Amino acid sequence: MVEYKIKDLSLADRGKLAIEWAERQMPVLRLIRESLLRRKPLSGIKIAACMHVTKETAVLMLALRDGGAEIALSASNPLSTQDHVAAYLVEEGIHVYAWRGMTEREYFEAIASAASIGPDITMDDGGDLTVMLHKVALGERSGLDYEIGSSILSPEMAKKIRGGTEETTTGVIRLKALQRQGKLLYPVIAVNDSLTKFMFDNRFGTGQSSIDGILRATNILLAGKNVVVAGYGWVGRGIAWRARGMGARVIVVEADPIRALEAYYEGFYVTDMSSAAELGDVFITATGNTDVIRNEHFLRMKDGALLANAGHFNVEISVRDLEKMSTSVRNINEYVKEYTLPNGKRLYLLAEGRLVNLAAAEGHPSEVMDLSFGNQALAVKLLVERGALLDRKVYRLPKSIDKKIALLKLKSLGVKIEKLTEEQKKYLESWSA
Repeated sequence: MVEYKIKDLSLADRGKLAIEWAERQMPVLRLIRESLLRRKPLSGIKIAACMHVTKETAVLMLALRDGGAEIALSASNPLSTQDHVAAYLVEEGIHVYAWRGMTEREYFEAIASAASIGPDITMDDGGDLTVMLHKVALGERSGLDYEIGSSILSPEMAKKIRGGTEETTTGVIRLKALQRQGKLLYPVIAVNDSLTKFMFDNRFGTGQSSIDGILRATNILLAGKNVVVAGYGWVGRGIAWRARGMGARVIVVEADPIRALEAYYEGFYVTDMSSAAELGDVFITATGNTDVIRNEHFLRMKDGALLANAGHFNVEISVRDLEKMSTSVRNINEYVKEYTLPNGKRLYLLAEGRLVNLAAAEGHPSEVMDLSFGNQALAVKLLVERGALLDRKVYRLPKSIDKKIALLKLKSLGVKIEKLTEEQKKYLESWSA
């Protein structure tokens, strides 16, 4: 019997079509799924996953199920679940605890429900599942996640876990903090740190899908607008380049001097947020940090400025400050909320300050998630086979897997690459000219 909590099981037929469409664009994961189905390397393995419940994630979950795993899936964002996808996954035997529009309490209850499967492997996107398990195991009595997790989960549960995976930069930051403090309880593979993940998913995926979310929410013309991008990591640079490609004048705000210099030499205007606040028509945060745009910046902005976030958590734009200082608030549409400031200016917050690409659009294109989730599937297989041999550390996937994913993708695209001769290989391995 499949235990679940979703919005509407009758949406499953629509979900089936969406997942079939996504899988058609994901040839690498399709090949991995076929291999998992033949060999069943995950037989008897229980997986608890906290990820965006999208059609692309569904393709990954079905591949792992075909490999023999029992899976419990919760959402990694209250607004990112595609309800029709959740319904189809339940019909396919996966425990799903996710629906669009969850409250904060419902969100953490869903994570705890997924974790109650008693996982051998965890899969995370942002670290909320991993952190809940660690708080319960370590008795760190803080936050709603601990309150809910400790009422459902056993402190002993983490001892059974062979290993975990982490999909995004924010989650990796949290994991490395646990490792530094000597509190990480099992090995975790930072899938985000694979070249075939962050160079493509973060840059091309978030770059395109964040712009897509903003346009779906507002239908503005981006050409001619001053677009302020906060953060020039792989996500920020993807957004900056795509905004410029659509005719926007892009301003980059960056705290790291090397990244700031890179943005400058790539032709962007670089300044601090106080200066950018007066210039921007559209603001997009992509830093992974908190209070990037706050009280003093809101007061300097133009009337009508749009505020969007592409970072994992809704902390980059200080919604708290915005709520506190506004004289009136109203909803313009499902994704746009208007805040009127004491100076009479109006600012427009998109998607409650949450991930705009998933809250107001459909997330990354399937083609780019093919790379990310190919890495995820192979990371799970590696943990099942070798997790017991690994220390309690944050690991990167072996470079051989990165190359395998890239070669499979190139083959699916019909792209030929050069092959080195034996003489060339020998030359590259020699220290003598």
